[in-house]
Amino acid sequence: MQAAELIAPLTFRLAEMPIEAPGPGEVQVCIESVGICGSDLHAYSEGSVGDTPNRYPMVLGHEPAGTIVKTGPGVTGIAVGDRGALEPALYCYHCEFCQRGQHNVCANIRFLSNPGHPGFFREFVNLPASNFLPIPAQISSDQATLIEPLAIGLHSLSLALIQPGETVAVFGAGPIGLLTIAALKAAGVGRIWAVEPVAHRRELAKNIGAHVALEPAEAVQEILQRTGKRGVDCAIDCAAKEDTSNQAVQVARNAGRVLLTGIHSGRLVSLEGSAMRRKELTIFNVRRSNHESHAALELLAAHTEWFAPLVTHTRAMDHIAEAFKIANHYQDGVGKMIVRP
Repeated sequence: MQAAELIAPLTFRLAEMPIEAPGPGEVQVCIESVGICGSDLHAYSEGSVGDTPNRYPMVLGHEPAGTIVKTGPGVTGIAVGDRGALEPALYCYHCEFCQRGQHNVCANIRFLSNPGHPGFFREFVNLPASNFLPIPAQISSDQATLIEPLAIGLHSLSLALIQPGETVAVFGAGPIGLLTIAALKAAGVGRIWAVEPVAHRRELAKNIGAHVALEPAEAVQEILQRTGKRGVDCAIDCAAKEDTSNQAVQVARNAGRVLLTGIHSGRLVSLEGSAMRRKELTIFNVRRSNHESHAALELLAAHTEWFAPLVTHTRAMDHIAEAFKIANHYQDGVGKMIVRP
């Protein structure tokens, strides 16, 4: 089968990879659509994701959807021809964190698209049947790629115990920020501010549920003014760019919450310690999702019209370099870029 390998920063090649028959309890899926994630862009442009360096060649992509073409022994309940979204994380289920139900921080996690674990920019993949999430007919494969990042948004809201009627500021209106805004809308929050430097993304943020979309330079002053200097109940940094984490600290109210969802490029991040202490803020770090995929599918199925405008661009896998360039530079009004193996 063919796969797109990242062989150096900004450089892909198409290569042949073997694919075996699915083993016991596994399904073999023909990959039809894969979303480009922010962490994919870190690996592509920076040569690492946070403090985890790339190991070349590597296959990125962890927002996949496709159709079952083979089933291994013992697979029941799903069959050849079924369409679904694919969970990219493989958990051990026996470490202390899995035993506590905190599978997303599994001590032995294998996350497909990390170095040493090929992702989904390839034609076929074998996965445990439990990692296959069937989708209804009204959801396209392109739309199904949103389930994985939408689950992250839902997980972040669960961590912060977001309540109906609360006020929230979201920094960054890339795909994960937009999906977080949609999750907030579904949760019934009272007011959502989106902070984003790219004009077309501010429009996408308003279309999907933000009440106000601001440029970063005016955001802190405007949010504090509109809240009577109180600040918002929760500030969510989905960008992890420049000073967005500190802006989140600045706009959070006393005893408020700050969620760090985006991935910072550097190992060390400077935060305004005095402001955090003075306000007694609670800081949450978001590590992907933890079995929120079914809830994400239900939300996507119930409000497909919210999410359809996010999928703005598609490219075939032999044009993956172009796809990444467009997504990395926010070109051509791109929201979510989909690669089709």
